[in-house]
This record gives sequence, C-alpha cells and structure tokens, in this order.
Amino acid sequence: MSEVARVAGVSAQTVSRVLSDHPNVNAATRAKVRAAVERTGYRRNRLARALVTGRSRIVGVVTHETDAYSTSAILLGVQTAARAAGYFVSTATTSSLSAAPIAQAVGRLMDQGVDGLVIAVPVREDASLGDVTRDLPTVVVDGMRASATEVVAIDQVEAGRVATEHLLALGHQTVWHVAGPESWNDAIGRTSGWRAALEDAGREVPPVLYGDWTPGSGYRNGALVGRMPEVTALFVASDEMAFGAIRALVELGRRVPDDVSVVGMDDIALAAYASPPLTTVRQPFHDMGRRAVEHVLALVADPETVHEPEVVHPQLVVRGSTAAAASR
Repeated sequence: MSEVARVAGVSAQTVSRVLSDHPNVNAATRAKVRAAVERTGYRRNRLARALVTGRSRIVGVVTHETDAYSTSAILLGVQTAARAAGYFVSTATTSSLSAAPIAQAVGRLMDQGVDGLVIAVPVREDASLGDVTRDLPTVVVDGMRASATEVVAIDQVEAGRVATEHLLALGHQTVWHVAGPESWNDAIGRTSGWRAALEDAGREVPPVLYGDWTPGSGYRNGALVGRMPEVTALFVASDEMAFGAIRALVELGRRVPDDVSVVGMDDIALAAYASPPLTTVRQPFHDMGRRAVEHVLALVADPETVHEPEVVHPQLVVRGSTAAAASR
C-alpha cells in the first residue's frame, strides 16, 4: 500500500480510503490511485485486513452433498447476494443430516474465520448444533429453528395442501402421494399438508409412498400406482421424481393427464418443457439464498438484531399434466 501511495503521490491513508470505496475522495485522486494499483500489481491481503478489522468478509455455507437442483440454486442465490455486498462465499458439504456431521462442517468454516453462516440443509431442532453456532451469526434455510439461528423457510405444509387442493378441485376423489425421505423436514411438511387437505375434504387418505428425490425412485412408485386403475391423481414431492413417475405411467398405458393427473414440487427449469408440461409448486430457491445472506449480514452488522423467521409462500404453477377427472 505504501508503494501504491508513492507511485500515486498521495498518502497511504488516501490509498486505503480509495480501496475501501470511501466517499470522501475526489474523482481525480481516485483515478490516480487506481492507476497506481494497476501499475504496481497491488492486491489487498484480506487476511491482514481481517486481523485489523476483525471481519473476514466471508460468508460460510453448509450444503448437503448432492447434485440436486435446489442445492445449486440456493447456493447461486447466496453467492449473488454475498458478492453484491462485497463478501466471498466458502462452502462445506455434509453427506448426513444428523447434527454431528453438520457440526463438523460448521467447524471447518469457523476455522476459516467466516463472519456468518448459512446452513442450507434441512436440519432438525438440535441443542448441540445451537451450541456450536451460538457465537456466530447463523441462518438456516428450510430447517427447524434452533437456538442462535434465524430461519428462512418455504411453508412446506402449505405447499402440500395447495397441490392436493388443486387436484381435488379438478374432481379427483382422492390424491396419492410420493413423498421424499422421512428424515427430511420439507418432505414431512409436504406430507402433512397433503394429508390435512384430504382429511379436511373428508376424502380417503391413501398410504404414503416414499422416494429419495431421484427420477428412479419416482419411476418405481409410478410403476406401482400405474397398475392401480383407481389412482387418478398423484402429488409427487419433487419435479425430478415426478418425471420418473410420468415415464412409468406412460409405459403402462396410463395417459397423463387424461387418466392420471400429476403435480410436482420445485418448478425446476425442465418442468415447463416436460411432456406434458408439469404442473408444480414453485419454490424460489435463488431468492431464499439471497434472503438468507441478508439475514446473516444484518446479524453481522448488529448481533443484537432480532428477526422473526421468514416464511416464503409457495406458488402453484398450473400446466398440462393436470386435468379434470374423467367421469366414471
């Protein structure tokens, strides 16, 4: 920095102000300093700056070890918002949803001196995880609220209810459900909403079928219900599983939506281009990542800030995979 100041003919303090985007520097001086930075090849040492300011300007993110669309979309939202705020993003993954592996991932990020943390895995309420993050501004995306955390979450119960009520309104007598893994909070919420909608309407509640979020598991469940002529409506807990289920139904000669209406969940990019285009419940993953960063940075700026959990309402997107029930 001293070398930049010498080349620019200004003080080191002025260089610091320019590099920090301080407003009290005139345009000519700012241009002269930036030209000197280019000439000397100067790069700021963020580790040294962190020692001085106590801030690393890094947001840590814990994600589930998966290639699922939702994870990458949330992470993109986090990166976009962090970059706009002048922060970098460091990630750590976990292959398990239990508290201990998540705590280990959190520990790896804390060792890097992150200023705040986004936990983008569907964690359960766990006191030990709250203990780990107690001194670090933390936001959980789509998890249950634990001590010392903020939550940005989709109303998964509402999502299950909206999907089910749409199918009932089309005249279907009941709705079958292919759920995600029982250990996932969002799968539990969607199943609860599906069941509540059926019970409120006085309809039969079929047994829950379970998948693992993959198209293959959707295909296996579709092959099962496709052999049951009484099944005319299916709510599938993810778009990718819905694609697999539709493939199995078509192979068995069941037309979608003429014979079976199918609703997915997520509204991934391919949903609009499926055959038929998939009716689904949209989750704004990118926006959730952005909101999580905003919550974290507010807590970094003022640890005493009190925020209520932010609940994002899902949106039903009606396309060609659902239709009125055929008369019998």
